[in-house]
Amino acid sequence: MFIKQIIIQGFKSYKDQTVIEPFSPGLNVIVGRNGSGKSNFFAAIRFVLSDAYTQMGREERQALLHEGSGSAVMSAYVEVIFDNGDDRFPTGKDELILRRTIGLKKDEYSLDRKNATKADVMNLLESAGFSRSNPYYIVPQGRVTTLTNMKDPERLSLLKEVAGTQVYEARRVESLKIMTETENKRGKIDELLDYIKDRLGELEEEKEELRTYQEKDRERRCLEYTIYHREQMEIANALGNIDELRQNGVGETDDNRELFMAGEKEIDEINGHIAEVKRQMELLKIDKRQLEDEKRDSARARAKAELDLKALTEGQSQAEHSQARYQEELQQVQEMMSTREAALSQLLPDFNAKREQETATKTQLDEAEATRRRLYAKQGRNTHFSSKKERDNWLRKEVEEANVALATRKAIRMQAAEDVTQQEQTIEALVAEAEQLRRKFDGRGDAMQSMAAEVDKAKEERDRLMDQRKWVTPRF
Repeated sequence: MFIKQIIIQGFKSYKDQTVIEPFSPGLNVIVGRNGSGKSNFFAAIRFVLSDAYTQMGREERQALLHEGSGSAVMSAYVEVIFDNGDDRFPTGKDELILRRTIGLKKDEYSLDRKNATKADVMNLLESAGFSRSNPYYIVPQGRVTTLTNMKDPERLSLLKEVAGTQVYEARRVESLKIMTETENKRGKIDELLDYIKDRLGELEEEKEELRTYQEKDRERRCLEYTIYHREQMEIANALGNIDELRQNGVGETDDNRELFMAGEKEIDEINGHIAEVKRQMELLKIDKRQLEDEKRDSARARAKAELDLKALTEGQSQAEHSQARYQEELQQVQEMMSTREAALSQLLPDFNAKREQETATKTQLDEAEATRRRLYAKQGRNTHFSSKKERDNWLRKEVEEANVALATRKAIRMQAAEDVTQQEQTIEALVAEAEQLRRKFDGRGDAMQSMAAEVDKAKEERDRLMDQRKWVTPRF
């Protein structure tokens, strides 16, 4: 097996159709100057035979198309024709034509001018010894060094791929998977058969029960037929006896008629008496219904009175509890107001002291400022010092001391102002809290008065209901 011919069109630098042939079964060498297309020729072979150009995006496909001047190339293909005289490819033909076509939106393979899937092409190449993961038939730069540094398991894997057993390994794995699925399905079928057997047993039991039921039903129908026949015979005998009596009793008809008329008269009297008794019973029923209605109304009034009494009793207890709670809250509010007023009386002296301290600090600050101005006014005087340098030193020292004193007084003044502000805020908060507590206290007083009025009203209502309960007496 060897490559006989390669046809390239639209792939990288090969815009027009380019046919490269012939190839030797042994060694082939491609030489040329830089830019003549040697690398692109090597890439075209890898494009068809190796797994390097897979899962490409639109931009990667665009990069494989020719981008020279002239009309744009929309698709490209590379076709490799193999000599299959040694039947390395299991196709049964002396020649194998493998083509791959690529475009912006397509990537297709064909075998012997017929469309084929990528999986079919790769399996065919692996069966002929073309490895997918480590293609020994294409040796780029640095591949020989990698092969020499391989470990024994990696070499074993490479030999398997070179020998073309990887396809059979994949098929073996797929077969094992199918066998596992078959076993699972077989287990499910066995479970279904067990269920069917159990169901058949249940159906057999139901069948026996049905057979027993049919036998018992047959016996029942036989017994019913026998009973009906016996009753029919008894009725026939009774009818015969009645006919005999009718034939023998013609002479006794008059006596029987008189007796019948007397019986009819007695029946009319009894019916009249029954009608009278029924009228009396209707009147008694009406009286009974009236008494029951009166009894029901009395029971309802009594229950209502008891419920009202219970509600008033509960309301009174709740009002007493609320009054006790309000008394406790009132005492707490008074204690809190006393505490706040004591705290306010303690803070007022500190506030007045801080205000006096602020006034004194302002006075000292004004004096220091006046001293500083006087010192600056004395800078022009030269009569008290022997030299200008001595005067300047003395003035500088005085200015520094005045600045230090001024800074100290400014800091004291700022601290005092902050303390005064804080004390004023505290006093305002205490005053507001005291006012709120006073308003709350006043509101509690009004609430207690209204609660006391409601309690008195509830007591009066309870007394009224108690009196009403005494006079309510149910009638039975």
